[in-house]
Amino acid sequence: MHPAYNQAIVNSLGQQMLLNLVRLRYRDIPYFLEVGSVTASLSLDTTVGVGADIDLGAGSDFLKPNLGVTYSQRPTISYAPLQGKDLLQRIFSPISIDALLAMTQSGWSIERVFGLCIERLNDLANAPGASGPTPDYVPPYRRFKRLLALLRHLQLEDRILMGLDPATQHLIVQITPDPSHPEILEELRTLLGITEEQTIYRFEINTNILEPKNQQWDVRVRSISSVLFYLSQNIEIPEEHRMAGLVTLTKTADGRLFDWGETPGGMMFRVRSSRERPVNAFLAVPYRGAWFYIADDDLQSKSSFLLLQQLFRLQAGQVIHPAPTLTLPVGGQ
Repeated sequence: MHPAYNQAIVNSLGQQMLLNLVRLRYRDIPYFLEVGSVTASLSLDTTVGVGADIDLGAGSDFLKPNLGVTYSQRPTISYAPLQGKDLLQRIFSPISIDALLAMTQSGWSIERVFGLCIERLNDLANAPGASGPTPDYVPPYRRFKRLLALLRHLQLEDRILMGLDPATQHLIVQITPDPSHPEILEELRTLLGITEEQTIYRFEINTNILEPKNQQWDVRVRSISSVLFYLSQNIEIPEEHRMAGLVTLTKTADGRLFDWGETPGGMMFRVRSSRERPVNAFLAVPYRGAWFYIADDDLQSKSSFLLLQQLFRLQAGQVIHPAPTLTLPVGGQ
């Protein structure tokens, strides 16, 4: 595929995802399209003419033929809606444990994967109230946020491993204590409610939080829908929209406006807004008279957005049912 067409499709799908995040913040309905096909029509145009040169010195005229050739490509991109029962089931079902394992084993930090995708681990909550439309209260998140920092430290020290138990095929987390930093493990044990000291800690991931067991991490995994809502809380809303009551405002117990940037999701993702089209945007979309964008130098947000797109493709991609397609011509070059 022509690089320019490839880039156009990437930008289109990225803008669609960003637009749907903004829609969710305003409690508007999201909608997803998938690229169905890309075709290109080729054209070759020729021109022939006659030019005259006059030699004034000799008094003679010279006729000279002119020949021109123009080549052009005109791509056409067809879109089809992502819809149907299968799509809804995938979007509203918890992200699979296999997907989380694949992400952590393919280079993503455990802090980012767990921070976006895990809603609760044992008694530690990761802003569960943010998994839907914006709440007007501050959901609990601080202890989970500290857990993420400890797990990231262990990952950087190569002291935490994740994999499938060959006998049970259950996901296992194995932690090897760092003798040079005993306080890290002590704090981790306190957060997770671990009472017994061991040379190696081995936990099975249990997604049925109604049946907790010893030596297990009881986790509740977010769905793609919940991840989208969670990230949408970190969209900067124009002052006039807040004053007009177009979005829910989350407030602390003493009535102050809550900063969602304090949550794990807010530390990793931010969408800014401006009146004019931004010049330093990685992605930007217009909505309700304002521009919403991810800054090109905001590497944390770009990383989280990339992870979101990968999770969406893994969990909900390619669920296309026969429906009218939208075909758009793209100016070729």
